[in-house]
Amino acid sequence: MPTIFNFFLIFFTIVICFTAANIEAQTGQLPKDEVEALREVADQLGKKDWDFKLNPCDGNSNWSTPKRKDMPLYTNILECNCTFLDNLCHVENISLIGQDLAGVLPASLAKLPYLRNINLNRNYLSGIIPPEWASTKLESMTISNNRLSGPVPEYIGNMTLLVNVSLETNLFNGSLPAELGNLVNLQKLNLKANNFTGEWPVELNNLTKLIELRISSNSFVGKLPNFESWKNLRMLEIEGSGFEGPLPPSFSVLTSLEELRISDLNGVASEFPSLTNMTRMSKLVLRSCNIHGNIHDSVAEMIALRFLDLSFNKLEGGIANLEGVTGMEATYLTGNDFVGRIPDWLTSRDTRNVIDLSYNKFDESSEPSTCRDNLNLFRSFKVENFVERGKCFSASPCSEDKYSLHINCGGGNVTVGDTTYIADEDSAGAAKFVYWKGNWGTSSTGHFWDTDVSLNDHKAKNVSAIKGDESQLYMTAHLSPLSMTYFGRCLANGNYTLTLHFAEIVYRDNQSFQSLGRRIFDVYIQDKLKFKDFDIKRLAGGVDKALKEKFNVTVKDKTLQVRFQYAGKGTTSIPSRGNYGPLVSAISLEANFKPPPPQETSSNQKKKILIVAGAVTSSLALVLMIFFVAWKKRRNRKLME
Repeated sequence: MPTIFNFFLIFFTIVICFTAANIEAQTGQLPKDEVEALREVADQLGKKDWDFKLNPCDGNSNWSTPKRKDMPLYTNILECNCTFLDNLCHVENISLIGQDLAGVLPASLAKLPYLRNINLNRNYLSGIIPPEWASTKLESMTISNNRLSGPVPEYIGNMTLLVNVSLETNLFNGSLPAELGNLVNLQKLNLKANNFTGEWPVELNNLTKLIELRISSNSFVGKLPNFESWKNLRMLEIEGSGFEGPLPPSFSVLTSLEELRISDLNGVASEFPSLTNMTRMSKLVLRSCNIHGNIHDSVAEMIALRFLDLSFNKLEGGIANLEGVTGMEATYLTGNDFVGRIPDWLTSRDTRNVIDLSYNKFDESSEPSTCRDNLNLFRSFKVENFVERGKCFSASPCSEDKYSLHINCGGGNVTVGDTTYIADEDSAGAAKFVYWKGNWGTSSTGHFWDTDVSLNDHKAKNVSAIKGDESQLYMTAHLSPLSMTYFGRCLANGNYTLTLHFAEIVYRDNQSFQSLGRRIFDVYIQDKLKFKDFDIKRLAGGVDKALKEKFNVTVKDKTLQVRFQYAGKGTTSIPSRGNYGPLVSAISLEANFKPPPPQETSSNQKKKILIVAGAVTSSLALVLMIFFVAWKKRRNRKLME
């Protein structure tokens, strides 16, 4: 018995020793020169919490911090490869995300010869891309959501092993260098939300391995790029980029596309492009692209399509038959010239489907018999007085004229001085028309794309106090990912002063990536563009600062409309992905003329008539009585005589 026990004891001792030796081999030490390089990297980044008394490669929580639910945007990882025969480790991956590092891009990364991935997303870094990086063997470079500036350097073309490059949401400017075309292994390129200008370099046609390209929110000039060489593209995003139309016929070769998003093109009009054989397409956005004519038949062949946004074009005729596209979740046909009947196959879809047909010219006779929250028919019909028509509007006739309107957007009732701002607490949806209390309402359109956290729909709440007598108005705001309209009705015709109240309450004012957001949108009043590329933070001089814009407006047909529209500009990933679009805190409208005296109601008039009649009758009776008494006295006197 003791012999068997001793045997097992020796056996387990040997196993433990071999296991320990194997673990030691897997978590060997970094060479001293790489440790020193990491010290320099930390100093250049401004990272002060790396503990060099610990082994960077053994997976301890200082160098590789476990993810936490309460910090979803925070990542702190350094990974090593410890499979080398000399029992040494080498740094392969550094991911420092959401840490508000305030230094510069570290030139000393070039001293880490085995480094393959650098991710410095969501920090507060400034400066340029260091020339030393040209000698690295990086395969992935993510430096998005920082304060980096200057042009993209030509020497980036020497980093030919790069597969992924993300420069999103920085301050890079100037023209793109032709040398970018040397990155022939590139699969993902994200340049959105910078200040790039100039034409698209033809040399980038060499990037034949591209599967994802995002270049939205820039100031490029000239025609859209030629897509013919990018046949492997799965995702193409060109929103608010500055490019001109028309949409090129080369779309037809992009048969691998799963997501196509193009918006706000300048220049000439174009017909709807042929998108034949794009059966993998799940999200199709061709918004504000100056497209005229009919929807191309190829859209009906997109059996995987879930989201369709063709809003704010010049599409006409009837809606193409997309009944066979059964997986649709959202359809936005807002702001076109569609006519005829609203097809039954569209309005009879599952009530969870989002459908927005606002701002069109359909026959009123085709209006659905029932109304629902996610079917927006605001101004959908070819009628003159849109606010008095439609089953889903159900507005009572205006009994009397109104001379003012005050709305607290996104919040409850608020009283400022003698003025009460009406609550606007209904969370508008992706395609929703809300009608309030007889004389005002809202129309909301759009879908927040690429969200990586749950957003509180279309509301924003301030976490800071704003100074001033009207501070309560800026504690909430109404948001929209695309378009929102506030309208007032039953207003007396005439001239008014319209005041729009804004305050940027989503971004922060600190040395943090949360301060780097740029919210840009357009403002229309009575269907006329009043502000292009409106930027609250810039005009107010910072965040949490009240901004009031006043306008003289003329009310005709007893109606006022104010529309806020996103046009593809600004950032979409600060403080988290999916934060963008118009924001408004309050709306105030006051007549510039003196309202007439209140008119008497018929019941009040009857009461007054009765009172007057009673008074006259009483007076007459009193006079008659006086005459009667005087007559009787005179008669009695004569009789006595």
